[in-house]
Order: sequence, then structure tokens, then C-alpha cells
Amino acid sequence: QGSFLNFRCGFDSRRDHKMFNMFVYAIQSEINNFIYVGMAENVEIRLEQHNSGKNKSTKAYRPWKLFYQEYCVDRISARQREKQLKSGYGKEFLKSLPK
Repeated sequence: QGSFLNFRCGFDSRRDHKMFNMFVYAIQSEINNFIYVGMAENVEIRLEQHNSGKNKSTKAYRPWKLFYQEYCVDRISARQREKQLKSGYGKEFLKSLPK
């Protein structure tokens, strides 16, 4: 899988990280370096779905590698963070990360 960065969004110090049930992730195409941002309850399963062609928008750019993920406390905070990372500023941030 290679290395990737782990972060937390919407972090609540009173909650154990095992209770987080959503992730925001970024994957990169190994063909053309295209970056895709999404959210899922299980990033490993979602990456398998991307790499097996089960997602129309990513099928043509397979294979994918995970390089960034954030733990989120709920779906709402995950969706907000996903939108931020899909913005121009967010994409620039992701492009600046080591892959």
C-alpha cells in the first residue's frame, strides 16, 4: 500500500478514536497522478472497490493508492471535510503532501 498520512477531523478528545465511524480519504491514480477524494466507513474496502472498477468515476484511472486519510467523528464532519479537500485549496494541500 505504501505510506500515507493519518489525521483527525472534528476531533473530540472525550471520545476514543475507535469510536470514529467515518473517514475522509485521498487516493492517487498510479497511471496519471489524478487525485480522488471521498469518504467511507471502511477505507480498505473502499480502496478495493476503486481498484476493482466498481466506481464509474475512478474505473478508468486504476490502479489507485491511498496516501491520505482522516478519522471523523460522524458523517456530517466527514462530508464537510471532504468538500474542503475537493476545493481548489484542498487539492493544493493534497498535492503538497509526500506520496
